[in-house]
Amino acid sequence: MSRPILRLEGIGKAFGPVTVLEDISFELAPGEVLGILGENGAGKSTLLKIISGVYTPSAGRVTLDDSTFSALDPITARRHGVAMIPQEFNLVSTLRVYENVFLGQEIRRGGLLDRARMRQRTREVLRSLAVELDPEQPIERLSVAERQMVEVARVLVNDARIVILDEPTTVLTDREVAVLFDVVRALVAKGVAVLFISHKLKEVKQLCDRLLILRDGQQIELCQAGELSEEEMACRMVGRELSQIYPDKNSTRGNVALKVRGLSIAGLLHDIDFTLHRGEVLGLSGLVGSGRTEIAEAIMGLRRKSAGEIELDGKPLAVDSPRVAHANGLAYLSEDRQGKGLVLSFNVMENITALSLPRYVRGLIRHRAERRRAEEYQQRLAIKAARLGDPVDLLSGGNQQKVYLAKLLDIDPEVLILDEPTRGIDINTKQQIYRLIRSLTDQGKAVMVISSELEEIIGLCDRVLVIREGRIAAELDDDQINEQDIMLYAAGARQRGQAAAEVH
Repeated sequence: MSRPILRLEGIGKAFGPVTVLEDISFELAPGEVLGILGENGAGKSTLLKIISGVYTPSAGRVTLDDSTFSALDPITARRHGVAMIPQEFNLVSTLRVYENVFLGQEIRRGGLLDRARMRQRTREVLRSLAVELDPEQPIERLSVAERQMVEVARVLVNDARIVILDEPTTVLTDREVAVLFDVVRALVAKGVAVLFISHKLKEVKQLCDRLLILRDGQQIELCQAGELSEEEMACRMVGRELSQIYPDKNSTRGNVALKVRGLSIAGLLHDIDFTLHRGEVLGLSGLVGSGRTEIAEAIMGLRRKSAGEIELDGKPLAVDSPRVAHANGLAYLSEDRQGKGLVLSFNVMENITALSLPRYVRGLIRHRAERRRAEEYQQRLAIKAARLGDPVDLLSGGNQQKVYLAKLLDIDPEVLILDEPTRGIDINTKQQIYRLIRSLTDQGKAVMVISSELEEIIGLCDRVLVIREGRIAAELDDDQINEQDIMLYAAGARQRGQAAAEVH
């Protein structure tokens, strides 16, 4: 192995009395991809923040090249070539694409910003990622997947020597993932070292040379990626054998809970018709940008529809805002949990009761009842938080997602619409959420799941709508719910009503 570019010795980190990392040691060589695996809350993101200088370790030291530090700061880390693509976006929504790409590393000429050069360089980097984006476009107008590519571009314009990728593929299509991996391999060929976090174990096997596995803040294994199967990786992460990840599907459906007819949004959705039954998990599949999220937002009153009718339990429902939707028993989990789901400066309890707060008010807020309910959700959903009074931004991504789900459950909805409910979540937490979803349908509630993961759609959903270019391309049931059929309809290779035999 080449001389290490990075060495960690005995790294530990505690927040007050809570230890989140203990005695982590490893080396990273130039041109190597090291995968870091572990459940949500295992300490992965904390470790990466120590390497990038965001957090100061409580113990141990970090060596970059020949320089050893008891603590780094972001400027020093960047000076030594450390660059990080975070799990949650770190973009300024009001700035343009090129301004975000070069934020903190602006190109100047004669003391002035060289905007023309930054725009040109941004365009070149995005094209290398097979992304056609206008560098002048404001970030707030971009899709989640496009924002992820801007985060990647920020790293590529900087001559990084150690690139940290924290769940970079959770919002990307298969084509975008393939392009990103090609870029990573090109960087590795130039001697760049990569730290890669992903809960998609197939990607880990595909990209990584070695694996570092963490559990509860401790180093469980450091080995070659080829030594472990995906199943063995999962078992090392959770410390036990995993049973079947998806619960049994429901063979019986109740009455129609939600009926949508002729739902349209000019230029986005066209004549969407479907029903959602009580006791059912209805999946919405399709390529990113197909209109799946827009359907959910139109139902919840987040987008103004140009046509269409919605019925809840057989009664017409006029929804012009999420508040009205909540009052009528609808709840929506956005794919953007930090931007639209949680208030990061609020603590765990305040986030859980944010929508249901009126039920805890009798002149004054009944904090004891509020806390008791939050404790119930903490236990029910296995939320790992030292204290309910801690800010939610201290939690891992998976535990933030559980808080978001608890927030929705506390308004006791009859219909739940979940958009990418397991994005950036480890396999054990996924299993917990799948069981929660099935327990809700067992109670007679109706659930719609929007997901880019075909395995999730196939394993979880009782019925599937494939969305393509703002239209329902297919409705699949039972044995029709398979990867080949879904992709044929999503890509337009098969039309609605066309027999499978005509395509094979």
